Amino acid sequence: MYRPSHFREDRLPVLHAAMAAIGLANLVTVGADGVPLASALPLLLRPEEGPYGTLYGHFAKANPQWRETPPGGAALAIFMGPDAYVTPSWYATKAETGKVVPTWNYATIHARGPITFFEDAEVLLDLVTSLTDRHEGGRAAPWAVDDAPADFIQAQLRGIVGFRLPIASLEGKWKMSQNRPAADREGTAEGLARDGATVVADLVRAGGA
Repeated sequence: MYRPSHFREDRLPVLHAAMAAIGLANLVTVGADGVPLASALPLLLRPEEGPYGTLYGHFAKANPQWRETPPGGAALAIFMGPDAYVTPSWYATKAETGKVVPTWNYATIHARGPITFFEDAEVLLDLVTSLTDRHEGGRAAPWAVDDAPADFIQAQLRGIVGFRLPIASLEGKWKMSQNRPAADREGTAEGLARDGATVVADLVRAGGA
């Protein structure tokens, strides 16, 4: 990923927190024929496994990506955080020089590593239970895997394939107008807030993550 110094985010706790909050990632692999493959999947981060953590998830067994990806092959998980269009009309510099152009503010994380697959029912059950608990835990009436009949869950598990991706490299980029003068950043934050992009506006004011 292209990361100018003012947009780089390398703090592991910040990256891990963002990955956990985002949840859904685009998982990219390369098939044996060299063709890139991608799926949008909810991923579970286990930060204690390895220097950068390990990602877990599952494919529908009918999804050809897992069959066409060699075990141990390179994988890239792309987590996209908050983003918003930035019009140059918000910049003080527009009135001063006119030398401005539109841009896009965004946060993104790239996690790379070798991917392996598993079909063991007990390991899959632990994975889907952990994923479910992760996203249901804060609800007033959380749904649990064991709320469903056991035979139904076992049938569902037979329709998926799990994967493990130990993260070998982790890169974050928070492009939040850090390269603009202070007046342009404030104008951008105010404009984003008016447009309803309050999360991005707050990140601009914070200077990133």
